[in-house]
Amino acid sequence: METLRYSRVLLKLSGEALAGDQKFGIDPKAINTFCREIAEVVQAGVQVALVIGGGNIFRGMAASEQGMERVQADYMGMLATIMNALAVQDALEKMGCSTRVMTAIDMKEVAEPYIRRRAIRHLEKGRVVICAGGTGNPYFTTDTAAALRGMELKVEAILKATKVDGVYDKDPRKHQDAVRYECVTYLETLEKRLGVMDSTAISLARDNCMPIIVFNLFKEGNIHRVVSGEPVGTIVQGGN
Repeated sequence: METLRYSRVLLKLSGEALAGDQKFGIDPKAINTFCREIAEVVQAGVQVALVIGGGNIFRGMAASEQGMERVQADYMGMLATIMNALAVQDALEKMGCSTRVMTAIDMKEVAEPYIRRRAIRHLEKGRVVICAGGTGNPYFTTDTAAALRGMELKVEAILKATKVDGVYDKDPRKHQDAVRYECVTYLETLEKRLGVMDSTAISLARDNCMPIIVFNLFKEGNIHRVVSGEPVGTIVQGGN
């Protein structure tokens, strides 16, 4: 049997990942691409939890900046993450993966409520657990939800899937001389504002010594490489 570096991980996906080349909405082709890779690592024996953003449908922070009441906007953003979770669930189940969508907001007609012990049991049974609805509280991002769920579910690493191949000292899409870090500490991430995840998420990970691996979701085979322990992307750890 294949030797894997991680046996239980949490994969954080942005809402934009579901939009593919579109700027808005859900692109079934994009979803199928990364769901195929998730299905492969699950079949290899890795227990996988997912946290998905909702930025492809609605951004609570952006709406708040334009005058909408922040709490109301954040709850709308949470609902967007649940729509994304159902789309990913549909794709994974068509590929033979058993899944459970678990929401921080009670919505029993379409998903289970998030209960930590039940979620862990689903993982132990080989089901992909899709955590939706953020933390269930306004003012917290899905990055923070990913860090929180990662700690609760006792994962070995948080995999932050992005459109770039790691963490850079500046935006590589704007600066040709940008330098990629192979490893960076939590403190450096916060002090240099490297934009890996929001400060609350990084602080949670730091306080609980949870490694964060930032990698390019759109390079074929990357999820499998990460769980196998290959040096892919950037790892955020240490330096407390």
